[in-house]
Amino acid sequence: MKIYLAPLEGITGWIYRNALRECFGGFDKYFVPFIRPNQKGHLSSREKKDICPENNEGAYTVPQILTNNAEDFLRTSEKLREYGYGEVNLNLGCPSRTVVTKGRGAGFLAYPDRLEEFLDTVFAECRIRISVKTRAGIENGKEFAELLKIYNRYPMKELIIHPRVQKDFYRNTPNLDVFEEALENSVNPVCYNGDIFSAEDFRRFRERFPSVDCIMIGRGVLADPALARILRGGRRADKEELRRFHDLVYAGYCREMSGDRTILYKMKEMWSYMAPLFTDYKRYAKKIRKCEKCNAYEKVIDELFSQEDLEKEPGRKDPGR
Repeated sequence: MKIYLAPLEGITGWIYRNALRECFGGFDKYFVPFIRPNQKGHLSSREKKDICPENNEGAYTVPQILTNNAEDFLRTSEKLREYGYGEVNLNLGCPSRTVVTKGRGAGFLAYPDRLEEFLDTVFAECRIRISVKTRAGIENGKEFAELLKIYNRYPMKELIIHPRVQKDFYRNTPNLDVFEEALENSVNPVCYNGDIFSAEDFRRFRERFPSVDCIMIGRGVLADPALARILRGGRRADKEELRRFHDLVYAGYCREMSGDRTILYKMKEMWSYMAPLFTDYKRYAKKIRKCEKCNAYEKVIDELFSQEDLEKEPGRKDPGR
């Protein structure tokens, strides 16, 4: 089974990815949160650091591009080729309203004619391999059959399917019938993405789809950084490993960012997913949210790791976000 790390904007940047790989491993590919091409064709400082080969050494890394403009996609993919990348991913899955209203991400799925024209151009001219991450449509899963006909016209590295529609955001449950349709009819290799948070989720998925050999996980990893290892039959994280993982991420943000507020924003976002791994997590999630200075935050983290244990059966809980 191949396991990929999903690209989650603002969270799974190079600092997080490197700490995750060093502490827990388990991933075959690490997808970089999306690059948004601009009119001048320049990469932002964040994007440059995220794709810099020195910041991704030893990891199979795939940058993701968010655009509906073929020229922008080709120009950006060429820059990535110059950096040494051999694969790029097209984002047709982001459900954010700010993205969708511009006809990008999952919003591009509402314009199949324009999408097909875009794909005609990029697959004809792009000099590196292209994979696509897609949702099942905008309003309902019935849209996917026509989308799949379009996708089947192009030689994709793989088609990564999150079988929700844009209107779902992350609510409701993935439409596994849509995914089954893709398995039966896609001419391209298929990867599954959506709601695998535990070994039990993975077991149920494998029971229904024993032939699937590739999954992508995202929010489940944020909630449990050892998830990929667990899905491969390995053990859960212990407190020492989680502390080391935290310290690597925190030290990286302190080194690369300026100002307590900026650093703590990143750490609070991480803990909004990870806190339920611990007993009495709601109390500590509240304390973390209230921190305004790094020294106060460090004391709360020391207290959390010294006073609390890990939950015996971690599950999907609301960490008080």
